[in-house]
Amino acid sequence: MPPKEEVCPHCRGLGYVRADVPVGHPDFGKLFPCVCRLAEIEQRRLAQLRALGQMAALSHMTFETFVPEGQGLPPDKRANLRHAYETAREFAENPSGWLVIRGGYGCGKTHLAAAIANRCVERGQPVLFITVPDLLDHLRATFGPTSPARYDQRFEEVRTAPVLILDDLGTESPTSWAQEKLFQILNYRYIARLPTVITTNQDLEELPLRIRSRLADPDLTRIVTILAPDYRQAGISTEHSDLSTLHLHTHQTFETFDLREKELPREEAENLRRALELAKAYAQDPQGWLIFTGTYGCGKTHLAAAIANYRARQGYPVLFVVVPDLLDHLRAAFSPQSPVPFDKRFEEVRRAPFLVLDDLGTESATPWAREKLYQIFDYRYNARLPTIITAAVPIKDLDPRLAARIQDETRCIHFAILAPAYRGKTERRTRRAATRQ
Repeated sequence: MPPKEEVCPHCRGLGYVRADVPVGHPDFGKLFPCVCRLAEIEQRRLAQLRALGQMAALSHMTFETFVPEGQGLPPDKRANLRHAYETAREFAENPSGWLVIRGGYGCGKTHLAAAIANRCVERGQPVLFITVPDLLDHLRATFGPTSPARYDQRFEEVRTAPVLILDDLGTESPTSWAQEKLFQILNYRYIARLPTVITTNQDLEELPLRIRSRLADPDLTRIVTILAPDYRQAGISTEHSDLSTLHLHTHQTFETFDLREKELPREEAENLRRALELAKAYAQDPQGWLIFTGTYGCGKTHLAAAIANYRARQGYPVLFVVVPDLLDHLRAAFSPQSPVPFDKRFEEVRRAPFLVLDDLGTESATPWAREKLYQIFDYRYNARLPTIITAAVPIKDLDPRLAARIQDETRCIHFAILAPAYRGKTERRTRRAATRQ
């Protein structure tokens, strides 16, 4: 005869026991899993975490397959990427607290987050990796009559995951329900100090206040911002973006700039020389914003292009764009046929490591155009990103919100070129010579 299966002395095979507490205790009369069932319950919970997460598709994203030096990055961005890599690796070896990884599309933040998850799996540590939109879809699906899991069960799996990795926070639909669920999950983990990794391409200021306050706690959270561009376009610098027209200005360098000393009055010639010296100094160490104003053809675009060409030759990404053309590109991104979605196109400009906006004030000043330009200006102003602006119209005639940023002398250098149009001067000289003949 086969041996009798032993019956657990605690629950007598039922799998659950009642807590031995007095009447009136909150747990009086409640059933709890018996110790004989705990291992089985834990295994089932881990299986549910694996089914809910996305680890199978990300098994190739490890620390060994990540390139911490990047590809073709300038020294400062190479050091920044290496720091992000080391921070993620340190977290993976001892998951504690929260790690927030910020950066643009394709900069490597998801790879590092997945590498953390894969390292936890290697060590046998339970981990849940999931993108935020997918997480919310999973939660919504539990309300369906055919759902294999109840809502409270699914929500609890996420909220209490031993290590939770939320990818792409900020890309979800910002409904009240979605924001409420995310806050409940993050607030629980914040109070319980559960290890959590979050990736986002947004600034913390763009996230809902309640969530932002949790992410910004320095006692719990380390924030790493990756400055590297999209690795999927490795080897293609920003000046080769279809937005940028720097390739049309390769001849406009410091060496080819004409100071017009024999043509201009002394005051204007000296003013033009100071503009050239300022441009050279800014090219060496671009801090804050540089704004050149002056009439059409006075040399401001040449100086802006000379700075951009200098930076590009040093290996730094540069985006050079005429403002009306920029707005045309943004409008075109709304088309279903556009190869680049609007949000990605907009972020490409707003977050460009070095941006040159040529001919500000010549665009059609529609409310939409003013709003987009203000969003770009405001982001770059607060982020202190190097920016060059040329304008032929007086600053006071620009949108007041833009003018307020440009006129801040603590962050902007404003230089007015006094020289008249170079082309106009040449034409007048030619006409006078023809008259004398």
